[in-house]
Amino acid sequence: MAGWGLGNRLAFGASLALLAMAAAPLTAQMSDAAAKKLREKIRAALFVPNPLPALDAKNLGSFKVEPGVVAERVTYATEYGLRVPAIVYRPEKVRGRIPGIVVVNGHGADKTSWYSWYTGVEYARAGAVVLTYDMIGEGERNDEHKDGTSEHDKLIDVPGVPQRMGGQMLTDVMQAVSYLKSRPEVDAKRIAVMGFSMGSFVVSIAGAVDDRIHAVLLTGGGDLDGPGGYWATSHNVMCQSGPYNALEFLGDRGAVLFALQAKRGPTFIFNGTNDTVVAIPTHGPDFFDDLRKRTIAELGSDKNVFTTYFDPGASHRPAWVTKIAAQWLADNLYFANWKSGQIAALPTIRIGDWAAKNGVEFNKSAQREDRDAGLVAIDVNVPRLTPEQLSVLPRAEWEKQREEFVYSVWARDAIADAEKSK
Repeated sequence: MAGWGLGNRLAFGASLALLAMAAAPLTAQMSDAAAKKLREKIRAALFVPNPLPALDAKNLGSFKVEPGVVAERVTYATEYGLRVPAIVYRPEKVRGRIPGIVVVNGHGADKTSWYSWYTGVEYARAGAVVLTYDMIGEGERNDEHKDGTSEHDKLIDVPGVPQRMGGQMLTDVMQAVSYLKSRPEVDAKRIAVMGFSMGSFVVSIAGAVDDRIHAVLLTGGGDLDGPGGYWATSHNVMCQSGPYNALEFLGDRGAVLFALQAKRGPTFIFNGTNDTVVAIPTHGPDFFDDLRKRTIAELGSDKNVFTTYFDPGASHRPAWVTKIAAQWLADNLYFANWKSGQIAALPTIRIGDWAAKNGVEFNKSAQREDRDAGLVAIDVNVPRLTPEQLSVLPRAEWEKQREEFVYSVWARDAIADAEKSK
């Protein structure tokens, strides 16, 4: 945030220390074998393929976003024989091994959404390879090649299909991790995954089952609750409540998932105090303090158990573009271009001002000061990028290959798969 000086950073660090002091009494530690078994059960419950599909990555060209940052157009394989279209941002010049970051969007967003390309350019400037992709049913994975449709939300009332949707989204994240690991400049031990809103839910599970991920940053969510809670009763059955309720066998789902997260590395949860979209006003510091204690009891240790930050007065927005988030990432990923102590001095810009300056249009909700427009992000002169620039395939070529990407093919095959399992 603007004016995020030394005093605020010390206060932030102190608040994290207080959380650690509030730990519950430690119990027997979760063994590696127990964690492995739980991961296997979660993946099986959501029909994640084991082993994962062969990656079969293809590079379809690149363009220079601005001096020093290059964007690559790539695809790679995922579940049901489909492919994921992605834009990968990287520094133009790379020295040595650098971190990798996967961006997992919220409902209706894809790689053409402002925060996807802003994030890609911002952290490429920091010295990372950043992968942004279209979630199933959006962008080049939408049957009409449209953005903002939430096509995957249409309920398919066949037992097992919502669970398979959750598994598809998990597989997409895990394949993104596989892709970053395959790149010679990426340090496989420094891969982070960031999730916003629906993406925070997907990454809450992905970070629990994929121990190749080093760091997880959640914003607009992470408040995993119990039966009758927000995620278990979500009207988005296909991508949220259906998959979440398939994990009831875990018992205290939130605590177990975050214990598994801690087994693989650190997690940071960043929310606005007024975020009513994911019920943060009723899932505030007390909720997370209790969840943290239960997580420590499940894990048997406080090592790597999640830490939190609450942005006063903020609502639902992708806060990983802020200095607070960048500081946490720098502390855990070690950016080549942004040393941890340098971030406080970086310039900032209010996202509403950046959008006006660059001709980026926001919907009515995003124009609110407590949402996207009021975010204060690190200013790295991010230009406006168009859907045409961010399409992996030219439209005519996409029409020829659409069966490799679109939601309707997934729905057809997932229904057939579920019917076979009856």
